[in-house]
Parts: sequence; structure tokens; C-alpha cells
Amino acid sequence: MRRRLGFLLLLVGLWTGGIVVRLAGLQIERHDEYRARAESQRRIVVELEPPRGTIYDARGRALAVSVEVDSAFANPRRLRADGDPRQAARQLAAVLGVDAAALAKDLAQDKEFVWIERQLDPPRAAAVAALEIPGIDFLKEYKRYYPMREVAAQVLGFAGIDQRGLEGLEHLYDDVVAGREGSRTLLRDARRGTATSPLLAGAAARPGASLHLTLDAAIQHIAERELAAAVEASGARGGSAVVLDPATGAVLALASAPLIDANRFPSYPLEVRRNRPVMDAYEPGSTFKMVTAAAALSANLLDPSDQLDCEMGGITLAGVRIRDHKRFGLLTFRDVIARSSNVGAIKTGLIVGDRRLFDMVRAFGFGRATGIDLPAENGGELADFAGWQRRPLTKAYVSFGQGISVTPLQLARAFAAVANGGELLRPYVVEAVGEPQPPQPPAGGGLLASVALAAEPAAGGAPVTSRREVVGRPLTPATARELERMLEAVVEEGTGRAAAVPGYAVAGKTGTAQKAENGAYSPRHFVASFAGFVPARRPRLVILVAVDEPWPSYHGGAVAAPVFEHIAEQTLLYLGVPPDRVAGPFETAASRPSRRARLPTSPEEAASRPSRRAGVGR
Repeated sequence: MRRRLGFLLLLVGLWTGGIVVRLAGLQIERHDEYRARAESQRRIVVELEPPRGTIYDARGRALAVSVEVDSAFANPRRLRADGDPRQAARQLAAVLGVDAAALAKDLAQDKEFVWIERQLDPPRAAAVAALEIPGIDFLKEYKRYYPMREVAAQVLGFAGIDQRGLEGLEHLYDDVVAGREGSRTLLRDARRGTATSPLLAGAAARPGASLHLTLDAAIQHIAERELAAAVEASGARGGSAVVLDPATGAVLALASAPLIDANRFPSYPLEVRRNRPVMDAYEPGSTFKMVTAAAALSANLLDPSDQLDCEMGGITLAGVRIRDHKRFGLLTFRDVIARSSNVGAIKTGLIVGDRRLFDMVRAFGFGRATGIDLPAENGGELADFAGWQRRPLTKAYVSFGQGISVTPLQLARAFAAVANGGELLRPYVVEAVGEPQPPQPPAGGGLLASVALAAEPAAGGAPVTSRREVVGRPLTPATARELERMLEAVVEEGTGRAAAVPGYAVAGKTGTAQKAENGAYSPRHFVASFAGFVPARRPRLVILVAVDEPWPSYHGGAVAAPVFEHIAEQTLLYLGVPPDRVAGPFETAASRPSRRARLPTSPEEAASRPSRRAGVGR
């Protein structure tokens, strides 16, 4: 009996000693490890998402804001304990319009957190809350909202669901606008409830800084509306419009057609999302004759009154026949530009010579990006001077806008250099970076109310200082004035009459460029364009309009020039620019019918199909 009792006491002693050793190991040797594990289970660190900075137009109108929304999530462990995951999945799928099977699979996971749907609009969030499903809750997040929808959508780009900028200004200025994440520490009890305390570690989220743009939402809206109407009326593939302040290089409008809603940006194909004025390069056609004329005037090789033989419709160089759009005989240099003679432009280029013409093209900034603060800018294409010399016809083609590609922005900047007296400026769209702004609710009143033609004070207190930067001087002021008078003749009596704005002198140039396809120039596909400035003698606006593949009417003077007039007339009125000449008794905005309504729709003009090197000139 004593032996059995002693053996039992020995076992109890060994067992007790083992427990003591084990407890000593857990509580002394591994104390820090288990303390840390307990703290990690008891404490939850939640990341706090900052609101992105607001993007304002030139008059303080909000173009992009961050609004607080609900995002639904689930605790699958609690859902399994207190409810039926499959039934919950069916209910949620019916409300949210998602796949019930996929949602049920997510809710069956052995996790404490899975997303159900992020960034819900208020009605859908309310519908989920009304289900009162155990284990379903909400977190506050920020969603990017564009209150003016279509206005400047391709310029602004968009921010993804994780609030990172993915395209446009949202992408380029993401580091500035995104802000800095914060954190908050929560305590969790045994029943998985949570509590917070100011004594717990944490850092506040820092909102992003605001951007103050040079774009004016009203001018942007005008340009987009008129461009989109012209694209639709002419059956075109798309279009671009640029409005610049020639004195500073500030971009007042940058329009692309077709239009898109920035709030649904990712749902559109890449073709439509492109910022066309910056990304699309094309052969400019006769608008480029301005550069050829500038080279001749700068070198004092031609006077506007000098005559050129345009050889009644064609010229043969190196065995290649290049045709004009009309049969012209003797024309003054001024009329060569006003009537847009290809032969006259070629002869001007021959007089100027390879080196001078090439240097003038480079001086206007062609062949390289403008440096605008927008992503994915296309620099166009310009062969180097050695290439010009190897190909003897290059100079002839470039003289009237073939054999070179430019973007609408590049060409608009070149015309701005003429308008401002000879200075080539770097264009820009961000005027200033302001202090961080609080998130704003969506603006009401609709698009037209949002871009009402009335001045509004700048928001956010950001400094407004011009970023004017001169990057070249292709012309002297005297040459720029002489060229301006020649471009006035284009509108007064030449191919650009449809661009005339009642009460204002307009200077500009039409262009009708054939598109190259499979190594030859298409007889069916054209880019119709007009570039100019107004008022001609004291320019406030430079406007370029390019319409891609209009048909059956495809000439720049018929398709693009009226759009210039519509944009210019409304913008001058909006800016309060007084007229500089007296309009005729029937030339008022109220009495004159829309030129867009008179857009030619018959195929007669298109019946005469040009040859491979016809070089359409209007």
C-alpha cells in the first residue's frame, strides 16, 4: 500500500514539476513573444484613407472632388456563427447585382474580413444596411467624383478604386493630390467588439493638395459642345479643339470628341479616352503654310506683293506631279496664302531653301514635345536635316504640310507665337498647387448650371501666378505683324471666310490634309482643320479645330472654320472682349444663321478624287 502511495506521489510530483517547468518556459523565457501575440490579437491597426485634393478650374469651380461613401465588408466567422452565409449571399447579390455563387464562396472563408462591395452610392448602401445581416458592416472611404461629368474628362483622367490616379492630370499629379495615409489603433474584446482611445498610437490622414488649372470650365464646355456637334454633323471619326491664351501659354480649353463622362471613365475604350490634342499626331496640310510663309518673310526673300506663277494647277518635281486644289496662274505671295495654293507654297519653299525652312520648322517647336504638364504627349515627327537632303521632295511636301506630323497643341502654339509678336511659349494647364482642401459633396444643378457663364471667386486661397515661360523666338515682332496681315486675308477674302467673327478681325489658316494609308495618301480620309487668333490686332484667343475624317464635306474651310467661329464668338462674349470693328447690318449673332447648319452635305466636292500627291490645299 505504501509503495503504491509513494508511486502515486511521485507521479503527481513529476506532473506538477512538468507544469511548473512549462509555465516557467511560457511566462519567463517566452514572455515577450506571447505578450506581443496577445497585443496583436487585442489591437487592430486600421489604415485611414486620405481624401484626394480638389481640382479647380481657373475661376474656382470644382472639376474633381473626393466624397465620403460607404464600402460594405463581412466578417465570415461571425456570419457563420450568427447566420446563414448562403442565404446572406443570395440577399446581398439581389441588392448589389453581383454573382451570388462567387459571393457565397467569399463568405465561406475562414477570415474576419472580406470586401463585399466598395464605394457604394447612398441608395445601394442603404439597401444593404436594411438587410440587417449579422457580420455585415461598413467602412467609410473616399470616392472620386467629377461634378461636371464630360467637361475636360480626357484632361482630368480618373482615379481608381484605391484612389490612385491612373490617367490624365490625376495620374501626373498623383503624388501631389493623393495625400498621405493615416492610421488608427482599435482594441478588441473577447466578444470581438472594438473600442478606441486617444491614448492609443495613431496618425491622422493628410488630405491631398488641390490643383488650380488654367482651364476655364465655361470655355471648355463651349469648345466641347461645338466640336462634338461638328463631329456628329460631318460624320467624322473624332475631333480636337485647343484654346490658348497667346500672351501666357495658358491652356483655356483642350477638347476631344467624342465626349465621355469622367465618372464612368474606365468603361470607355482607349480610343475614346485619349486626350487627342496632346496625343494625336497628323499631317497638318495647308495650316502649315503659315510656317513656310514665316520663313520667307523672316529671310526677306519675298514681300506679300511679290508674284508667283502657280502654273495653272500643278508642278512637276523629280518626276512627280503635285497638283493644286484649283488652277491658279499668277498670284501675289499674299494671295498664295489667302487662296491656299500648293504650287505657290512649294515655290515659296524652293526660294527659302532647305536649311532656312528646316530651321524655321524647328524654331516653331515642331518635331519635339511642347513640355505641357500632361502625360503621354506626342512630339510629332520631323525628319532630321540629313533626311531632308537625302529626299529632294521633302522640302516641297513640307511646304504645304505633308511629310511632317504635328499635334493640335503644337500647331496652336505655333500660331500663338505669331499672335504674341514672335515668342514661342511653353503651354501649361496647372496654374498653382494650393493648400489641402476638405472633401466636398457633389455639386447640384446639372452641367449647364455648373458652367454658368459668370465669374466666380477662386477657391482655396491658392496663389495665382502666371507660369509664362518663353522657350524660343522664331519671329521678330515686325515679321509677326506682317504675317498676321497675310493670315487676315485668308479670312477676309480667302479659304477661311467661314471663320469670320462678326465685329472682330480674325487671322488664321485653313487646312485639308489627306491621311496616309498603306504608303499612299487616301482619296477618302482627311483631317479638316482651321487655326487662327482673334482679335487679330490684339489677340486674346488662339483657337485650333481639327476634325478627323469628315465626309462627304471634308475641306477645312467648310468643316473646321465654322467651329472656330462658334467657339470664338461665344468665348469673346463670355470674356467681355469688346469688338474691334463694326459688323454689317446682318452680321450679328442674333440674326446670322448657324454656319454649322449650312455645312455642305452633298458629295459634289468629293467627286473629284485627288491623286496620291494631290495635296488638298483648302
